[in-house]
Amino acid sequence: MAFLFNRGGRQKQPAELARLLKDLLPKLSDNGSPPKVEEEVARTMSQMKVIVQGTQEAESSPEEVHKLIHAIIQEDLLYDISKSILFSHILRFKPANAAPGDPSAISYLVLQRPEIIIELCRGYNHAQSAMPCGQILRQALAYDTIAAVVLYDESQPGERAVQLKEVDVGHRQSGKGTFWNFFQWINKGSFEVSADAFTTFRDLLTKHKQLVSQYLATNYELFFTQYYNPVLLLSQSYVTKRQSIKLLGELLLDRSNYVVMTQYVASGDNLKLTMNLLKDDRKMVQYEAFHVFKVFVANPNKSDEVRRLLIKNRSRLLRFLPNFLEGRTDDDQFLDEKSFLVRQIELLPEEGSEAARAMLGQGQAVDAVA
Repeated sequence: MAFLFNRGGRQKQPAELARLLKDLLPKLSDNGSPPKVEEEVARTMSQMKVIVQGTQEAESSPEEVHKLIHAIIQEDLLYDISKSILFSHILRFKPANAAPGDPSAISYLVLQRPEIIIELCRGYNHAQSAMPCGQILRQALAYDTIAAVVLYDESQPGERAVQLKEVDVGHRQSGKGTFWNFFQWINKGSFEVSADAFTTFRDLLTKHKQLVSQYLATNYELFFTQYYNPVLLLSQSYVTKRQSIKLLGELLLDRSNYVVMTQYVASGDNLKLTMNLLKDDRKMVQYEAFHVFKVFVANPNKSDEVRRLLIKNRSRLLRFLPNFLEGRTDDDQFLDEKSFLVRQIELLPEEGSEAARAMLGQGQAVDAVA
């Protein structure tokens, strides 16, 4: 099949292809390039693809793939081809006899050109590049080191991207870095951009448990109070709101996020927000909010603030919950959990009773949820 891409003669060697592509890429222009240049770029990258993927007739050679990756890194080409299909194959390749650790391309990205990863994230600024960049970005995010680059980078366009060896994980973020842009891409982008950005955002937060638990604990107020709750949970987009509540429930119920969970469910403001979401007009939003609400009620170590709010709303909740999503008659787990929550709320003392005053001490009463 190689002759299809190289009609002029022999298949070029990996180093030749890398050098040729290095020479051709600067000749490409956003305003139009000479057809011969575009054809030569396409032909060169097609030959690279054959080396990486093989053909129906012949499998790729690990030795040749290794040579090509080495040549691409030597020529500093990854930045320029980061949006091509070739990139994802380069990311994954690891020689059979390689030492433990990240593949060579991943190490190169993290240590020498983290700007490539940041530019892939910024692909969400444009609808036409969002999904191609997102697909490649999620493949790169299989590695903790790439996730760390996205989380800790605070560079602006044209600036040097984060160097992980310089990161202090205990230092709070400014909220102006790459990761925080995802909230805007999710909430303000077109449907396609929003959906793809949320998929990447979810992968980032759920597939790197130790890294993310540290990050969320350090940046708790910034993440939840300034971004997640007001931007995503209160989004005007039904899809964004529903997906975000579901993701919140997953994060809170993940054991690796225990410290974050205890802080979140100790907040009366978070409980008020969750109870208001239980009354949303959309049943699936109500359902996802229920799985967050149950964490507050089932918590055996409730804060005084949360306990006070539940007691203040005890009678309302006991009228509301028995008929809540009553159409889900075939969901046994949901019915069991709802019955459990009703029993837990029934065990709370009535507002104004001696038992309530004894439980709450001399604290100020919390207004009921509107």
